[in-house]
Amino acid sequence: MNKVVKEQLWDAGKVQAATLAMAEAITARPSGIASLGIIGIRTRGEFLGRRIADHIADTSGAPVHFGTVDVTFHRDDFRTHLPTPEVGPSNIPFGVDDLHLILVDDVLYTGRTVRAAINNIMDFGRPASIELAVLVDRGGRELPIRANYVGLDHPAADNEHIHVHVAEVDGIDEVLLLDYSS
Repeated sequence: MNKVVKEQLWDAGKVQAATLAMAEAITARPSGIASLGIIGIRTRGEFLGRRIADHIADTSGAPVHFGTVDVTFHRDDFRTHLPTPEVGPSNIPFGVDDLHLILVDDVLYTGRTVRAAINNIMDFGRPASIELAVLVDRGGRELPIRANYVGLDHPAADNEHIHVHVAEVDGIDEVLLLDYSS
């Protein structure tokens, strides 16, 4: 099965603007930033989360707790649907108890990755709340999970995939719509 770039949905400028807008929306939350932690889902959610945390810290002048989760072994389809996984460590260098956490990922699709990330986080303690920030919501949920902060809402067909590229991994920031039907 070939993948073909159908359309560039966002360029680097739009990715940056959306990341900053999500950071501003998170800062405006009623609970503020005093008890805030940002956790990025490896791999691209990690870098988007770091950008959000850095922006909040820069604009508020207060440090922001930041960590990452690797969901590989917490996924319910680990043995059946994943190619040879690249497993990295989860790194949450702060206590999560009673914090308001923002979980960050690049694309929200079925909800299985988010469920796995929440399971992983609960191994570290009991946060006061967990909210979700995603750069792209492509629809197609299999679990009752929704994002609190969304950069781009772009429903995609079953034969389409949304790929987010981040400069730290891919050398460029962009959001692509790919067609896998060929």
